[in-house]
Amino acid sequence: MSNSEIISSDGPLSSPAREVLKRLLRAMIPASEEFQVPAADDDAIFADILHTGGKQLTIANRALESLAQQIPDYPVSDAEGDGDPLADRFRSEHPDLASLLTMLTMQCYYRDDRVMKSLHIPVRPPFPEGYEIDDGDYSLLDPVRARGAIYRRVSDDT
Repeated sequence: MSNSEIISSDGPLSSPAREVLKRLLRAMIPASEEFQVPAADDDAIFADILHTGGKQLTIANRALESLAQQIPDYPVSDAEGDGDPLADRFRSEHPDLASLLTMLTMQCYYRDDRVMKSLHIPVRPPFPEGYEIDDGDYSLLDPVRARGAIYRRVSDDT
């Protein structure tokens, strides 16, 4: 099933929780005309977040539904840079869930083709062309090598 074929009943979140999540995502990464990138609540990115988050998002459902009931108390700020008071409340009341959503959002946002293009990063898989990696100081691994194996070897007779 493609992301465009996902319907609301397929996902881990109720409809009110989805709306709150979209608002939180928009507060986290707003669209930028200057850099020609979408907000994190863009339909394609949002579908990727729902798909990638899967069961992890089910634990956020109750908290997001609770915030959905409070939306009338927290209108979206019109002033740019003021942030969203609902997002601030979510971060303060649910720091672990906020961290989870932040990591999930970053993962999905920065693999969107439009975002990659805006960063002048080729939109392609890392292989078969690969990427150049500078040689590092391999002596930093000496303590790990000196420690020896930290696992039990399995015999080849099995």
